[in-house]
Amino acid sequence: MNGEENLNQPLPPLEISPENADSTPAIAPQTIAENPEAPETPEIILSLEQQVAQLQAQEQSLKNSIAQLQTSYTEQLQTTQQSLQKVIQESLLELEQKKQTLQVTVEQLERRRDRIKEEMRKNFAGVSQDLAIRVQGFKDYLVGSLQDLAMAAEQLELSTKPPEPEKLSSVKAAPVQAVAGDDRAPIPNFAEQSFQEQAKQIRSLLDKYRKTPDYYGAPWQLRRTFEPIHAERVSNWLFAQGGRGALRTMGSRLQNILVASAGVSVLHNIYGDRLRTLVLANSPERLGEWRRGLQDCLGISRSDFGPDRGAILFEEPAALIQKADRLVERRQLPLIIIDETEAEINLALLQFPLWLAFAANPQQPNNNLDY
Repeated sequence: MNGEENLNQPLPPLEISPENADSTPAIAPQTIAENPEAPETPEIILSLEQQVAQLQAQEQSLKNSIAQLQTSYTEQLQTTQQSLQKVIQESLLELEQKKQTLQVTVEQLERRRDRIKEEMRKNFAGVSQDLAIRVQGFKDYLVGSLQDLAMAAEQLELSTKPPEPEKLSSVKAAPVQAVAGDDRAPIPNFAEQSFQEQAKQIRSLLDKYRKTPDYYGAPWQLRRTFEPIHAERVSNWLFAQGGRGALRTMGSRLQNILVASAGVSVLHNIYGDRLRTLVLANSPERLGEWRRGLQDCLGISRSDFGPDRGAILFEEPAALIQKADRLVERRQLPLIIIDETEAEINLALLQFPLWLAFAANPQQPNNNLDY
């Protein structure tokens, strides 16, 4: 009985790896048939054949999985290589563009350097001498004009009767009121003795601007820090030159605008709305700097600039002269401000009672003001 039970128990499955599946020796039917203890031989053979078929199917499935993995890996590798190559090409293209941009910038800077050197060489070598000749001629013209005016004044004093002491004292006491009530155009002359009260008022205003600046004052009042050097320039222009002359540049357009703004503020305190400020510069960019500088220093707005407003900007001397003539005809007082970049001054500008020109420094190129 025990032998029959052992024979009826199923055989354990054979473990056959894919490597040696093909090399597994087949069990010959004769060998099994010769074993007297092996019953049901056809069933065992059928079971073994089924196991072999399963193993072969697993082997084929594994081969297919390996092939799919290889194909997927190859595709991913190709995609990665293409992406990396694209990134490298884009980076190289961007670097090439940056390189070209830098080369263009370097060439522009080199051309600008060469142009500045050439301008400096010309300014120091030839233009400075020409400018000195023109300044000397202008100085001679001014000296001759002042001498003629002095002679005319002496003749006028000789032909007129001297005023009585009472009338003279009254004129000295209230010169501003006389100018304000006169229907004729005002003629400023700050160097005369009869304008001592005006001179006192001007000095008081300059001291106020220098010692106690009012950064939130009324329009047309100076709103910026005023140094002693600025006050000295304005005082020299008003008292030594009588409001008609040239001042050496302060080194920058902003500093020149500050000095001019102080003069405008002082004269506006004296003459009020009768004063008209006319600015002459030879380019829209420089006129824009003058407009912004005057707005900042005097607390005025864009509405204060215009043909019939407090300040007017000009690029050409002829248009300025025509406007100044009309202002004089209307009993108003034009104040002409000439930018440093004006190499030549139209002599017709010198006929007006108030003009301020900024003279370039021969030791510095004029284009320094543009940076």
